Amino acid sequence: MNSRVIVFVALLCATGLCVLLRGSMPEFPQLQISRCSCDKCLTEEEPWLMQHLNKSVQPFLSADYSLPEDAFNWWKRLQLESRDYSTYRTTVERLFQMFPPSPDLIESSPDRCRTCAVVGNSGNLRQSHYGPLIDFHDVVIRMNTGRTKGYEADVGTKTTHHIMYPESAMDLDNSTHLVMFPFKIQDLEWLIKAFSTGFSGRSYVPIKSTIKGNKDLVIVANPGFMRYVHEFWLDKKGRYPSTGFMAVILALHICDEVHVFGYGADKDGNWSHYWETLKNKKLKTGVHPGSHEYYSILQLAEQNKISFYTGY
Repeated sequence: MNSRVIVFVALLCATGLCVLLRGSMPEFPQLQISRCSCDKCLTEEEPWLMQHLNKSVQPFLSADYSLPEDAFNWWKRLQLESRDYSTYRTTVERLFQMFPPSPDLIESSPDRCRTCAVVGNSGNLRQSHYGPLIDFHDVVIRMNTGRTKGYEADVGTKTTHHIMYPESAMDLDNSTHLVMFPFKIQDLEWLIKAFSTGFSGRSYVPIKSTIKGNKDLVIVANPGFMRYVHEFWLDKKGRYPSTGFMAVILALHICDEVHVFGYGADKDGNWSHYWETLKNKKLKTGVHPGSHEYYSILQLAEQNKISFYTGY
């Protein structure tokens, strides 16, 4: 028997053996490569989360992003903006002549777990002693006029991202990201002028003319993201989402693990702040769908998508 025949017979035997073994060996699940090093990553494609979370929506504006005109038309109605889409685009172009063209974010990685603490301003933070737990996170998001001085034991001292709009603006240190949530074109103009010549316009409350902060750490929320939160997460309830609720959904987009503190109304159903006594006892939750927002946060917690600390 020549060598070619021997090789051919050997191959036949090997093939038959493989077929036989394939029928008798158990099937092993495909190896799943984790997108982060947390015990459970928010980016995993789970049916419940995927019904609400749309990762294709860009949370922030950038120089190479163009807001769809229909999203602009939704946004301009929030605070009765009278100027047109062309004015908006021109203003955004000016914005990125002063501030970074793309947002400064921690990228996801299989060897990293991006933990976020979203710290609301609810009065239920009083006597909570959450301070050390909040400061433990990689990213600590605060908002509006929330402060830490004098309340460190309950709210912590660390802030990496501070969300605001002109009417709620406050000075920041040089290491904190200013996250602007704009509700009208004037808000974008304020941001430019507050870091340069000083703003002299008017609004429904007095506005700071200038602001202290690091202009290289400025990030601007995408109006299209605000619309997405209103429609996907709140079923179009209320006029538009609160800054606090948008902060929670923002965290789902930029973090692997989200912990939420300082949310919820007081016993009278009013949104009150931990640093002051509420004067308007009929405030409720303003133009925002507060009850629906709170229920949505509870749902996220029940589905184990966030950890929710209700306070005391």
